[in-house]
Amino acid sequence: MTSAPLHLSRGGTSVVLEPQPHGLPALIYWGPDLGALGAAELAGVVRAQQPQRVSGGIDVPARTGMLPLESVGWQGTPGLVGDRGGTHLHPRFDGITVEQQDAAVLIEGHDDVAGLTVTAHLALTASGLIGQRIVLTNTGSGPYEVRALRVFLPLPPSATEILDTTGRHLRERSPQRSALTAGTHARTSRRGRPGADATVLLAAGVAGFGFEHGAVHGVHVAWSGNQHVLVEKTPAGPAYLAAGEELSPGEVVLGPGESYSTPEVLGSWGNGLNELSSRFHAHLRSRSVHPRRPRPVTLNTWEAVYFDLDLPRLLALADRAAALGVERFVLDDGWFRGRRDDTSGLGDWYVDETVWPDGLAPIIDHVRRAGMEFGLWFEPEMVNPDSDLARAHPDWILRPEGRLPLPGRQQQVLNLGHPEAYAYILERLDDILSANEIAYVKWDHNRDLLEAADARTGQAGVHRHVQALYRLLDELRRRHPRLEIESCASGGARVDLGILARTDRIWTSDCIDPIERLVNQKYTGLVVPPELMGMHVGGPVSHSTGRAHTLPFRAGTAIFGHYGIEWDISDLSAGDAEVLGRYVRLHRARREDLHAGTVVHADLADPAMDLRGTVSGDRSRALFGYSLTGSSASYPPGALTFPGLDPDALYVVDLAVPEEGHPGNGQSPLPWLQAALDGAPLRLSGRVLQQVGLQAPVLLPEQTLLIELRAEAP
Repeated sequence: MTSAPLHLSRGGTSVVLEPQPHGLPALIYWGPDLGALGAAELAGVVRAQQPQRVSGGIDVPARTGMLPLESVGWQGTPGLVGDRGGTHLHPRFDGITVEQQDAAVLIEGHDDVAGLTVTAHLALTASGLIGQRIVLTNTGSGPYEVRALRVFLPLPPSATEILDTTGRHLRERSPQRSALTAGTHARTSRRGRPGADATVLLAAGVAGFGFEHGAVHGVHVAWSGNQHVLVEKTPAGPAYLAAGEELSPGEVVLGPGESYSTPEVLGSWGNGLNELSSRFHAHLRSRSVHPRRPRPVTLNTWEAVYFDLDLPRLLALADRAAALGVERFVLDDGWFRGRRDDTSGLGDWYVDETVWPDGLAPIIDHVRRAGMEFGLWFEPEMVNPDSDLARAHPDWILRPEGRLPLPGRQQQVLNLGHPEAYAYILERLDDILSANEIAYVKWDHNRDLLEAADARTGQAGVHRHVQALYRLLDELRRRHPRLEIESCASGGARVDLGILARTDRIWTSDCIDPIERLVNQKYTGLVVPPELMGMHVGGPVSHSTGRAHTLPFRAGTAIFGHYGIEWDISDLSAGDAEVLGRYVRLHRARREDLHAGTVVHADLADPAMDLRGTVSGDRSRALFGYSLTGSSASYPPGALTFPGLDPDALYVVDLAVPEEGHPGNGQSPLPWLQAALDGAPLRLSGRVLQQVGLQAPVLLPEQTLLIELRAEAP
């Protein structure tokens, strides 16, 4: 490698790489754009960051390299762990070559003794994300087992606080914070999917960073299987983020000439989480596979009818949905052979003749005549032991030698890495999609993987299963290019950009209690833009929490995402039908901005006050939702300040749903709100709205108000 450092710059982000005496370059900077750096200044940047040798340390202090290894003096978490039958434990890569093209670089190194070649791919996206993956190739004569291969990203010295998310079924992506101190904060998923408890982002920043303020960096693993992310600080140097796939023993053994690649690891930074997340959103929206047409308002039948698939009842439900402005009707679980409850039938993907003597045509044709698309639920990766498939092919189940893993939801996992199992699932899904007018598939995955071994060999099977899943999705999309697919996994247990490269949205949670969803959607949105997040209006009483909420609260808190209904609306009162239809119309009228604009969250001192919104790309329009999740600390509450606006624009302050009037229990009208209701709304600059704000209305707990801002023409 040339002795000259490298500076990559794109999308407001800079990365500086410093050559090392041995091994891949060190990543000495990742963050805000440094501007145009001449060769002398760039050399000065590198020189300014070089550390001194200290007592008790290695003579050549190790830096946070792209692949830090013990062979170059690194004593933190290693970038590569592997061996050849217990030998060649410590490779050292030399003969470094570099190919740079604009803001992308490919770096290669070799260890002729260990018989290994490493290739690092690093690129900055147009939105300023950093993307990395590392490929290891076995150039030796015998097998080499990869136990771990990780991507590393440096953190600035100002990073002293960690944010990640945890959770469970019905409560995914709950935020948690901790101090970044010496040692390792690691998050590992061994569930065969990221899992409900996985962190969608591991972030570290200045103490107290929020959505509007504070330098913060974060990392995401675009992989739908086991994964490992960590933030680590050693006494010998700065802190760093690292991420990769979590591998089981023997899962990746490279024969001569074979290669293993890490998943793509994506990093973002920002002055606050709003800016950090906007880089992810802009990147996803720039993809050629990103949905371009308006996201259809969807009704899913699960919480409406569960397994009671009575055709007249479904037809009536479809009619009511169409009358309310719904554009897609999705038939959920229970339509296929032997599936009367969740204990049997999974894997037997044939239309059940006892329920559908004329096939699915009667419901599909009715839905399409009503002007809606038709969608269908599948769970292709799972199998009930009580199924024709499991009885005929027990070796197609992921299982250790001689027994089945413990069941989950009365089901086991089909091994898509088995060629015959893969071919069967592809054939069955393709047959049903080819024989029917199906525009959308809800692809479910309702259990974690346990003891996920290939029944033929006893070897770990998660890695191959995920690779086969990706091939299956890619092939179905090739055969049915207009098909849209939702990734659901017990709700939100598989939320990652690997699955979203092949699907059109995720189901963020099986819990659609609006209080729970406000948190879930906020932190899912750190990576996933709202048009890829299913947000549905549930029934009056949440099926998962038992809490009761008003229809405006349920409908208003779901308005920002891919809108839908998860509720038996067949017997709605006239009043509720009018209210629900109003919110459906509002969403359809605003979704172009909601699904292309900048998502912002306000940092408010009172944790019971939640203000979030979407600002159009030109900042001429914005829709904000103010929700009170509990009783406010002050009474009346303080001011709401609105981030993301054009400071020099003059905005008309209005209500998106004026029919809401004065919600809450205030004893007098709120002047700015009353002015909007009277048709004489206030006009305030974006600077005033962001710095001074509006007095928050006195709401009852679990109420929301939708506020619309429109810039006046100059």
